[in-house]
Amino acid sequence: MSRTPMNVPRRTVARATAAGVLALLTLLTLAGCTSLAPDYARPALPVPATLNGTNGPEGTALAPEAGPMGWQEFLQEPRLRELVALALQNNRDLRVAVLAIEKARAQYGVEQSNRFPAVGANGAGNRTRTADDLTTSGRSPTSSQYSAQLGFSSYEIDLFGRVKNLNEAALQEFLRTTENRRSVQLSLVAEVANAWLTLDADGRRLQLAQDTLRSRQKSYELTQRSYELGAASGLTLAQTQTTVDTARADVAAFTSQVARDRNALALLAGAPVPAALLPDLPDVSTLAPGTAATPAAPALATPALAAPAATLLAVPADLPSSVLLNRPDVRAAEFTLRGAYASIGAARAAFFPSITLTASAGTASNALSGLFEGGNGTWSFAPQIRLPIFDAGRNRANLQLAETARDTALAQYDKAVQTAFREVADALAERATLAKRLQAQQSLQAATLKALQLSEARYRLGADSYLPVLDAQRSLYSAQQTLLGLALAEQANRITLYKVLGGGWNDAATGESTTTPGT
Repeated sequence: MSRTPMNVPRRTVARATAAGVLALLTLLTLAGCTSLAPDYARPALPVPATLNGTNGPEGTALAPEAGPMGWQEFLQEPRLRELVALALQNNRDLRVAVLAIEKARAQYGVEQSNRFPAVGANGAGNRTRTADDLTTSGRSPTSSQYSAQLGFSSYEIDLFGRVKNLNEAALQEFLRTTENRRSVQLSLVAEVANAWLTLDADGRRLQLAQDTLRSRQKSYELTQRSYELGAASGLTLAQTQTTVDTARADVAAFTSQVARDRNALALLAGAPVPAALLPDLPDVSTLAPGTAATPAAPALATPALAAPAATLLAVPADLPSSVLLNRPDVRAAEFTLRGAYASIGAARAAFFPSITLTASAGTASNALSGLFEGGNGTWSFAPQIRLPIFDAGRNRANLQLAETARDTALAQYDKAVQTAFREVADALAERATLAKRLQAQQSLQAATLKALQLSEARYRLGADSYLPVLDAQRSLYSAQQTLLGLALAEQANRITLYKVLGGGWNDAATGESTTTPGT
């Protein structure tokens, strides 16, 4: 018997199968090649081309292509460096930002998985007994069916880039969270440094108040002896007492402020701060109620100013504004804008047909022992195409929503750049006058000291009453406290300038690297 007639249908089936496989491979190749998202172009900077103003040639020069150094190099005080490292390990805000990265990484993995078929295996067994009355033979047969299959269902052929753009949007969200982490870390470094410097300055204010109280207590004791001998009036004694009480109130106020500063520093560090990492603070127990005043250095001397705790960045006058694009908050805003562009592509793809595939292959038998015998193979292939015809304007509304989100992200990006420009300009403007203000305050402090010395001399000679001495003491004390405040402002300005310029641009300098998921 000739076998040719039986070979013809087999060849036809083989050709049809090959054609189907080729068509499937073509669809898979084209999937994701088309994207309906608008082409992204970085918006023009809504600020002047260069940063106006300079803080002078002193300090460490800022290279526009490299940016500021890492915080480990920027901070010069060893105790402060160790404290910042402790805060980076324990601060809860930074920990939340890191967890947000992990959440965005997982969400990106979910979107990335949609680009591939979800292949699964399943097995089933079924035994059925039919009632006698339902069979033509009048007997109740028992049938068995077993199957094992491998396949996937509802896999979308991404012809118009919907899945690809959703994946791109998730990637941009992940990148945005990494920049948010950088922003939180940079803010944390600046906040810890400012809190440490504030604690140091308030400690020096407390020391000045304690020295002033000791000096005024000593003056009061001398005035009291003079009053007892009849050489001083009761008015002079009462006026001297007011200076002591004022100094005592300041000591109490600064003692409380130092305690609050330590609490704020512990909160930023996320853990108790070791005493070895704190600035040198005065002993608050020496002037407890009922304790006699101990001899101390005269309060007339200029208060000791802290050594610089951070590097001064020298910003050139022609620094381009484009350096602000390296700030983490600006980069985060740009990633949000990129994600909005991708969302527009996904919304546009909803207007076009979508193709989903469901396929499986396996084996089936009426006996479990024959499940994997020859001739029991099965397969199914079920493509489906969906063409939107009428959706009551849903797709158009989704597209309008995506475009509005893009315009909103663009406005937020422009605002982030403008805010960055203003913060840098403000820091440079303050830096330009700090040196002159410090010099003027030091001169004022010296002049008030001279005025106090002359007032005391005239009072001892009987040329004036004690009132000019009181006025001179208040002026000197105020000038000394203001000088300490200006010194703190100068140190804080260094920290602020580092922060608003974006901190360390190199990821290695910030202590963590950004790794794109899947790489």
